Amino acid sequence: MTKASFATHEVFNQSSPFVDVDLYAVDRPLVEAVAANGGAAAEKELSEFGKHWGSAAMAERGRIANENTPKLRTFDSRGNRRDEVEFHPAYHELMAHSAHAGVHNSTWDAQGRPAGGASEVVRAARFYMASQVETGHLCPITMTRASVAALAMQPDLLAKVMPVIATRAYDPTFAPWPAKRGMTLGMGMTEKQGGTDVRSNMTRAERGGGAYRITGHKWFMSAPMCDAFLVLAQADEGLSCFFMPRFRPDGSINAIHFQRLKDKLGNRSNASSEVEFHGAYAERVGEEGKGIRTIIQMVQLTRQDCAIASAGLMRSGLAHALHHARGRSVFQRHLADQPLMQAVLSDMALHVEASIALVMRLCRSFDRAGSDAADAAYMRLLTPAIKYWVCKSAPGFLYEAMECLGGNGYVEEGILARHYRESPVNAIWEGSGNVMCLDVLRALSREPDAAAAVLQQLAGECGGLSGATDAVTFVAKAFRRPDGERVARLAVEKLALLAAAAALHAVSPRNAELFAATRLAGDHGGMYGAVDIDNDSVRGLLERALPH
Repeated sequence: MTKASFATHEVFNQSSPFVDVDLYAVDRPLVEAVAANGGAAAEKELSEFGKHWGSAAMAERGRIANENTPKLRTFDSRGNRRDEVEFHPAYHELMAHSAHAGVHNSTWDAQGRPAGGASEVVRAARFYMASQVETGHLCPITMTRASVAALAMQPDLLAKVMPVIATRAYDPTFAPWPAKRGMTLGMGMTEKQGGTDVRSNMTRAERGGGAYRITGHKWFMSAPMCDAFLVLAQADEGLSCFFMPRFRPDGSINAIHFQRLKDKLGNRSNASSEVEFHGAYAERVGEEGKGIRTIIQMVQLTRQDCAIASAGLMRSGLAHALHHARGRSVFQRHLADQPLMQAVLSDMALHVEASIALVMRLCRSFDRAGSDAADAAYMRLLTPAIKYWVCKSAPGFLYEAMECLGGNGYVEEGILARHYRESPVNAIWEGSGNVMCLDVLRALSREPDAAAAVLQQLAGECGGLSGATDAVTFVAKAFRRPDGERVARLAVEKLALLAAAAALHAVSPRNAELFAATRLAGDHGGMYGAVDIDNDSVRGLLERALPH
């Protein structure tokens, strides 16, 4: 009797890995958004970056860095305090590649002044692509970049550190920053008792010998492996900002004692810590008592990066979902040819198109804020609104992307489970959703005329899109209400949708009308795909999202 045999491990009807692609060239909405906002001349260098970061090798580095999480080494073998954070080599490789591309410094010149041109837009395109591969390592990258804005409040200190920040070298050695080829900076703001309410901080700063001694704690100290940190502490004149290096000027290790690393939902490759300061050496940044005004210069930029990264995560989710749907057959047809799946994917593609158009428009306002009052007002009013909408969109979007892959999307071998765990953090870091809404209200109260001008500008940029006029009227009325805070989330979301429609109109008028019709003129369904988009538009959206 012969035994029946069959191949139990023959693999077929599975999509190929989405690797070894040019993350720039295959993303037509990104290419067009960069060009529409002044970055067209950088197409060649961005394509080179896209090929490198879209490689299988970079994807593997991202996987390994997240599976081998950082470890805190508090003491050496002889009992000496070290407080070092140890990483897998894959993490250091990711950091080195980002630093080599200038993702941490390309928006500044060698003296720490804005680089000008379209540097914010071009750098954002790199950040957007890198976030599709591995987002955790971008935390110290973004804080290093953003710290320059705060350090500018103390020109003598900026002049000392900028030559080291300005290099495109990554130097992970545990050594004083003046001796290094490149440096990274972190941030410590929040404490156990206060969180967002940093005015309740209890950490004390005492002046002595031209510097300060800091005593207290931080409940969240981001990127504890950095060479220095910007921290908030109470000085004689009130809450102030300080530059706290890992080593004192005499070369000894500073009294920065890490208690533990946070065990986080996502962002696993990156370290976040709890810390105590035991008379730690620090130098003041800006005036005493002006700590919030000083560090908010940094926070404005980190909020921008939160939005860029969330848009990048959604783009990656869309690309993996669409690539899978084109390679997977169900009921004798490719998933991508099934009308229901087309409705879902095209609606998701429309959301990503609007998100990247909006983020790049915001980055253009950062490029031009120094010379254009209208762009400066746009930046101040819309940075928190855009962070609110884009970052809070990401978790639900990535859940939908996972579902497009079925069980394959839910397992850790694929990237979407990691993206999904990563996605909530950008809405929480640098100010939660409610804080963003309060910041929009604050901007409106401080500059009502400038805010009104921004609303009128958006109305003009929408060019008669469906629902735009009604949206402008609704936002204006909502923010004038005496109980405006109660409806702030509704108004801020509507403001962000209006800004997204306006930004997309400059890139793709046809798709801007689709976005406005499904988001402004009517209520979008609670799920992606719960819209009525014609077949030609479906095909166009999907081809723009990822060409065959």
